[in-house]
Amino acid sequence: ASKAGTSVEKVKNVIIWGNHSSTQYPDVNHGTVVLPDGESSIRAALKDDNWLNGDFIKTVQKRGAAIIAARKLSSAMSAAKAICDHMRDWWFGTEGEFVSMGVVSDGSYGIPEGIVYSYPVTIKDQKWEIVQGLTIDDFSREKMDATAKELLEEKESCDSFMQE
Repeated sequence: ASKAGTSVEKVKNVIIWGNHSSTQYPDVNHGTVVLPDGESSIRAALKDDNWLNGDFIKTVQKRGAAIIAARKLSSAMSAAKAICDHMRDWWFGTEGEFVSMGVVSDGSYGIPEGIVYSYPVTIKDQKWEIVQGLTIDDFSREKMDATAKELLEEKESCDSFMQE
């Protein structure tokens, strides 16, 4: 939003795919931004693919650690705010826009079934639904698979503890 010179409320449909970790993938490919001259795709508005595919992703991936470093405290308040936003969306719905939500994968977008993975969802009548049919380019596929791999490794690690 700041790079486009607008407010956060005017940016829609940015997706966080995968794990809540340094492998999460913030995807702007389906996002839009409202500017004084109208609505535009984020990529068209910013005209800076190098930043969007590099520093932007790294900044989002490390934001939890950055909060902890800046505050010298836990990022629990940030997490609490995210939980409140999540519950607001779940209760009131998303009016056709999508938000990212960690849900149990049903195999959508080639993500292994059974892992909790952040997907774009729409919510209506307190029911969420994974957004289907989005085009996934090779760059995105690589990032999505990397975060899924990490989640599978975490699941396997947890499973091994449960069997001991």
